[in-house]
Amino acid sequence: MRIFSYLSKKVGDLTIKYSNLPESYVKRSYEQVYWKTPSGYPQFLKNAQVARKKFRFTTNRPWTGQFRLQNDRGTHRKKVFIEPIKDWTFFKGDRVEIMVGKDKGKQGIISQVIQERNWVIVEGLNTHLRIVGKDKSFPGVTVQSEAPLLVTTDVKLVDPESLKPTEIEWRYTEEGMKVRVSLTSSRIIPIPKANEETIDYKSKELYLDNVEKDTAAATIAKITFVPKLRTFEMDIMEEMGIKEDRVPAKSWWY
Repeated sequence: MRIFSYLSKKVGDLTIKYSNLPESYVKRSYEQVYWKTPSGYPQFLKNAQVARKKFRFTTNRPWTGQFRLQNDRGTHRKKVFIEPIKDWTFFKGDRVEIMVGKDKGKQGIISQVIQERNWVIVEGLNTHLRIVGKDKSFPGVTVQSEAPLLVTTDVKLVDPESLKPTEIEWRYTEEGMKVRVSLTSSRIIPIPKANEETIDYKSKELYLDNVEKDTAAATIAKITFVPKLRTFEMDIMEEMGIKEDRVPAKSWWY
């Protein structure tokens, strides 16, 4: 028996890893707090707030402005129920076979994982046409867009030996490493190198986290400006040797 839950307010681990940002920052960027207890007022209930509790996750990343617009306070959409997955088995770079739709039987590479919705996007497959930039004076541009697929029913991993779809399970090697094993051939399906890719780098080895980020002292420009209590015109006159010998006429303010 399958148990379904209505969305979730927690961002998936793979999304956090791909963002290469602290989880606390990602949470602050997508949460919507409409009111919270002011600080310094003991008569208010502590830590009380009015905020959005459920979020509709889409192909837009949770820290983007598009995600915030899709979860705006005035936006009302149908509820989406998600089947919880205990051990996630699909990663970016995996070869999968599509089991439903017009591309049934075709194999492709996963280009994006949306763990919050149990979605994967397969490069170049399960596409549809959509019109971008249409208005009264312009008919728009038709582009081909890849639609997401459910990992529970729409795709299966490809066995590396038979190149056919297979069910898998997680097992442990003698060294204690957790690996995916094909139930068809008992072959290990390694996690692709592309799974390490984030917004900042393609490979973890190429990312230098401890690089000196401050400007070196030798590259700092020398300060030549010295502030003075005089106008720009007075500086020019001093530079050119011009002396003011005129006597201003008397004036009265009243």
